[in-house]
Amino acid sequence: MTQSAPEPAVSAGPAAHAASPEPHFRAAGAADAPAIAALHAASWRRHYRGAYSDAFLDGDVVADREAVWAARLADLRAGGGRVGGAGSLTYVCESGGAVVGFAHAVLDEHPRWGALVDNLHVAYGSQRRGVGARLMRLAARGVAERSPGSGLHLWVLEQNDRAQSFYAALGGTRTERALVPPPGGDPARLAGSPGCLRYVWPAGAELFGT
Repeated sequence: MTQSAPEPAVSAGPAAHAASPEPHFRAAGAADAPAIAALHAASWRRHYRGAYSDAFLDGDVVADREAVWAARLADLRAGGGRVGGAGSLTYVCESGGAVVGFAHAVLDEHPRWGALVDNLHVAYGSQRRGVGARLMRLAARGVAERSPGSGLHLWVLEQNDRAQSFYAALGGTRTERALVPPPGGDPARLAGSPGCLRYVWPAGAELFGT
């Protein structure tokens, strides 16, 4: 995943590229909720074991993510990834007719750090192919267009060294540590008291200009 990778084209819908084996990036639509939820749950089961409880990951995680994504994408407005009203952006990457990655950003989430990349997940078999980096650049570009002057930040699990290296390679700076908030506000879904780290990109960072 290099900074010199060409910027992908983004379309508003899946029809023209649904069966293509080449990665295709587009704004998400309400119909993508089940596929995004399934990928989200699979990613949590693979990478969040030890931070989230086994009972949650092996039980309610799929239903939980289906409810979250159905709600997030229900109010889709046409054009530019305007999902959930004017305050968020969601992009997906398709390959061979399947969603293999997605990114979700919340605009103006923090008064200092700006927009929050609340989710960035790539299917295990599609990792290390540039999908995650391109989704991050799409999110940054969308934030710059919709909220000029905004920075970007996200939280990553303290146990996830690979993800931390990925965000550092994209120019993110680690600023602080916090406790992981429980999914759905239920502390029983956590395994102990896991930590997470904030990575930030200020307005004007290279990520916004690629």
